[in-house]
Amino acid sequence: MNYTAQRIKYILSDLLSALLSWILYYICHILDERIAFPPPLIPESAGSEFYWGLALVPVFWVALYFFLGFYRDIFRRSRLKELGGSIIASATGALVITAFLFSAGAAEGDTAGFFRSMGAYFYLHLLISYLPRLAITAATTRAIRSGRMGFNTLIIGSDRKAVDIYREITGQIRSTGNRFIGFININGKRPCPMEDYLPHLGSLEDIKEIIAAHRVEEVIVAIEPSENGKIERIINRLDHPDLVIKAIPGMQDILTGRVRINTIIATPLIQLSHHLMPVWQNNLKQLIDIVLSVIALVALLPLSVAIALWIKLDSRGPVIYSHERIGRNGRPFRIYKFRTMIDNAEKNGPELSSENDSRVTCPGRFLRKARLDEIPNFINVLRGEMSVVGPRPERKFYIDKIVSKAPHYKHLLRIKPGITSWGQVRYGYAENVDQMIQRLKYDMIYLENMSVFVDFQILILTVLTIFRRKGV
Repeated sequence: MNYTAQRIKYILSDLLSALLSWILYYICHILDERIAFPPPLIPESAGSEFYWGLALVPVFWVALYFFLGFYRDIFRRSRLKELGGSIIASATGALVITAFLFSAGAAEGDTAGFFRSMGAYFYLHLLISYLPRLAITAATTRAIRSGRMGFNTLIIGSDRKAVDIYREITGQIRSTGNRFIGFININGKRPCPMEDYLPHLGSLEDIKEIIAAHRVEEVIVAIEPSENGKIERIINRLDHPDLVIKAIPGMQDILTGRVRINTIIATPLIQLSHHLMPVWQNNLKQLIDIVLSVIALVALLPLSVAIALWIKLDSRGPVIYSHERIGRNGRPFRIYKFRTMIDNAEKNGPELSSENDSRVTCPGRFLRKARLDEIPNFINVLRGEMSVVGPRPERKFYIDKIVSKAPHYKHLLRIKPGITSWGQVRYGYAENVDQMIQRLKYDMIYLENMSVFVDFQILILTVLTIFRRKGV
């Protein structure tokens, strides 16, 4: 389906609604005038704040909707949840705009007047913005239920359980939006019952190619109870961030990730969410990353210059060390750090550092203890490759070794790596792959409990660790 066109519909609707609600609010509550309908586009006594509002208020509302996640998952929207979200967004936006107007002196009044004005703008904007958005959502829902729109869906499973799920979903009077394009056989047995209903597209080893070739948007894991031991291997391969994954109830204790129960008409399925944090928290986390990185790079600039001189005077080689690490969704990027080892320290191949590593320079020991070698990481944060808090990024060489022993490490690639992490604070640097795996449990717990609050706790622990110089 055309996600871009659908987003444009919502954005244009929100821009026009915000513009109209601003004009009506300004005439009625700022100028305190009675108006006729249709209202004048430009009131005769409008001040400069009116024209600034025409330009900035619609942009503000669209930015707020982006922040709150209104333009995500646009084809699977609940009208009831959308109403709740619209109420929260309208209340937040009305509070911000009316507070700005009162503080700027565009509207005068006491506290009671402020709240009356805010309430008026809230109701006005909610009514004008929600109705067209509701119309777009309702039209989309009708198109899905009638079968005119749908999601390319792949079934993983080939036996009786897969057949039952397929027949139940396709047997609904109203379409669920699932357009089945085929199935994957995970037990290798041929022939199998699903071949009577859908084409066999390949094995689990081919799943990435199958998803890309058929533009799969949804996967339903329908395996037999005797095959539950294969669920981890299946989920580890379904690591595409935009893929909706559903499975049969009863697997809650073995599915990795946050789950919520969805009902496809009469077919209850568990949905595995790739969004580990609420949308607004995820956006707030990104905003905090940018703010903290700018502050850190500016505030630590004199210290960074001193560190650079110390490194340059101590040993040959570049001041900044750069090499490839693996980031979110397996994308490689170049990480930047102050050099703490002698030049060409890994000429014989990748090698982890240890406490008494002879390759570590004199400044390097101090920088590692104080975690100051990671100051250039803030550049990676500003480039969008890292976050301030997240599991430390590793090299592909070591990721392959970790995955061979702990396949669930792949789940860490669902989020941006970080400058600091709970595993880094609680465990420290790892000297070998086994220690990396021991540290992994802390990062997995963080993955399952991600929130802005947890990030602040980790940042506080990191600061305490730096002051105690407990780095390795």
